[in-house]
Amino acid sequence: MKKICLGTYVFSLLASTSTLAADVYVKDIKVEGLERVEAETVKSYVNIKSGQNTNDEQLNDALKNLYATGLFEDVAINVNNGTMFVKVSENPVISEVLFDGNEDVDDTMLESEIRLTPRSTYSRAKVQDDVRRILDVYKRSGRYATVVNPEIIRRDQNRVDLIFNINEGPLAVIDKINFIGNEHYSAKELQEVLMSKESRWYRIFSSAENYDAEKTNYDKELLRRFYLKKGYADFRVVSGIAELSPDKKSFTLTFVVDEGKKYTVRNVDIVSEIADVNAEDFNKFIEVEVDEKYNSDAIDKTVTALTDELGKRGYAFVEVVPDVSKNTATGDANVSFRIKEGSRFFVDRINIKGNTNTHDKVIRRELRINEGDAFNAAKIKDSRRNVENLDYFEKVEINTNPKDNNRADLDIEVKEKSTGYFNVGIGYSTVNGALVRTGVTENNFRGLGQRLGFDVAVSQKSQDFDVSFTEPYFLNRRLRAGVDLFHSRQDYQDESSYDSKITGGRLRTGWNYTDDLSQQLRYTLKQDEITSVGEYASKYIKDEKGKYTNSSIGTTFVYDKRDSAMFTRDGYFLSAGTDVAGLGGDEKYVKFDGKAYWYNTMADYYTLKLFVNAGMIEAYGDETVRLANRYFLGGYTMRGFEAGGIGARDKYTNDALGGNWMVYSGAEFGFPIGLDELGISAHVFTDVGMIGKPDNLNTDDIYYSDTPRVSVGFGFQWLSPMGQIDVDFGFPIVKEDYDETEVFRLNFGTRL
Repeated sequence: MKKICLGTYVFSLLASTSTLAADVYVKDIKVEGLERVEAETVKSYVNIKSGQNTNDEQLNDALKNLYATGLFEDVAINVNNGTMFVKVSENPVISEVLFDGNEDVDDTMLESEIRLTPRSTYSRAKVQDDVRRILDVYKRSGRYATVVNPEIIRRDQNRVDLIFNINEGPLAVIDKINFIGNEHYSAKELQEVLMSKESRWYRIFSSAENYDAEKTNYDKELLRRFYLKKGYADFRVVSGIAELSPDKKSFTLTFVVDEGKKYTVRNVDIVSEIADVNAEDFNKFIEVEVDEKYNSDAIDKTVTALTDELGKRGYAFVEVVPDVSKNTATGDANVSFRIKEGSRFFVDRINIKGNTNTHDKVIRRELRINEGDAFNAAKIKDSRRNVENLDYFEKVEINTNPKDNNRADLDIEVKEKSTGYFNVGIGYSTVNGALVRTGVTENNFRGLGQRLGFDVAVSQKSQDFDVSFTEPYFLNRRLRAGVDLFHSRQDYQDESSYDSKITGGRLRTGWNYTDDLSQQLRYTLKQDEITSVGEYASKYIKDEKGKYTNSSIGTTFVYDKRDSAMFTRDGYFLSAGTDVAGLGGDEKYVKFDGKAYWYNTMADYYTLKLFVNAGMIEAYGDETVRLANRYFLGGYTMRGFEAGGIGARDKYTNDALGGNWMVYSGAEFGFPIGLDELGISAHVFTDVGMIGKPDNLNTDDIYYSDTPRVSVGFGFQWLSPMGQIDVDFGFPIVKEDYDETEVFRLNFGTRL
């Protein structure tokens, strides 16, 4: 067989026409070289009739027409003694179209993009066009260094096999993301806002580091939303440029931003343009707070709340429009919500496209508007935001398609993204020694929006196994429900001369009253076991050796006004919970816990954090509070003291025995040290804590004091690929002689 390589794309089209000195008479037309095409078809494209005169211009037009058909690879026209001879060489017919070397993109995808198919006519121009189409497919998947070389294999009967040889090349990743014009937020903070991420070794299972033009455009919108929420009402992205490296393997993204001025809201009102709507009746639905920073989210929530309430009162065709007047000199802003007549359109059908994995119902339940409802721009905007917040899609677009009879369809187009995560970490902790962590989480399990997670952590002093499942729409309501199964073993030999094993499960459900206020209910059934009690352990620990069943029910209220759960700069967090044990099992107690955190960031990213944690547990009936349920202070709580270093302690064995109540509070001041790019910052702190005595201990056998302990110190925080790592150096300045202290502590894991 004969192979002809077409990789150079340099073709020469051989064609000739006779040169006529003047018009000549064409008595007859003869076509030569045909195999499949009819002679009459060729004559129809020549557009010169027998019995007519012709000239050079007409012959050139005839030649162009024949080439334009794509049927011929060579054409020659000559006129001799009144006869016009048209000699053609037909393009072959394609027998097969094959792809070789494509691993990232399958044949089906490529076949859907190209135009040449089996039994179609081969032409070099069409091959070039299909090569460009294949390259476009690979660019969309992030491979910009792809090379496509077409070749043909000649068959009999003027047939060819067309093969596209593909060298896919590496994915073009994002090597660097730069920001120009950002004065109030660091590049590190802004990168957390973006969907695009810089290439890192630990993102091998994520597509976030792959360059995508559509994703970059969406990043501009994410930046805009971020700043508008923070008070910068004039913010704009001046430009977002992607520069491809010379080797076509990586991109540098540069966002030029204009932050503008930060505004504070000084006045909010409602203006009604509808005669029978009294604006004052709706003031209680305003979410925007006076003398607080401008917040676009609060404005959107107000628009939604007003629209919903007006709808409930029978005003289906209304529109709530926020007007913002700004004083750039003072930084003051006034917000006015205008209630006016809206378009009289109804939603006919809601069409969802692009969700190859996610079920339609997962998207539909996030919509604020349904089929048959009055058309409402505010509700459509909220619907898009809700679907985006699922974090299942790279792109969410909602377009309106007007129809007859005052109706319109809503077309929702989404682009799926990976929702599964795999993590692995190896490290060292002063608490547990060398450790290994691994876990798998799927946030859109079976495309139903369910969350399934499995985590394992093994260290020298502990082993933890946890499996969890969450259904976000239990019973088709906005009601979270889930189950946890867990097993852990902890070595407390250094602190209290025993080991602890806990095995059990938990059923939980939760819901939101508002975007900030939520509640969770839980039922926990577990078995606590005290094992490996040392020969010289405290008698109080020896008395508790064995297995105990704990059956408890609890609830927690959370009010979260932080600007970000991961990188908190401003706001506060409050939680209060209670647990009651005694619904069967061996233990009976009532437990109360509370937390309060407050954050404020000053210029140049200096953040002050104030916090207080408190808890109390009391047994009832004839029971006492067992060791596994008591509070311990020290280590992660109360830096500068060992784990369990504060509280009741056996005089003879020095074992820590915990307490029935505790208060732990303090202040932490964080500041940058020039390593923001690496996620490293520093802080100074002071911790204050006190703990109460267990209710079943003889004071003659223990050391105990409930006076406050105080420590000061400094430390560093690293947002590493394995999670948050804290290094702290603590120095007790108020303590008891029997307290156990430590200067250095290394912690893994996120804390408030």
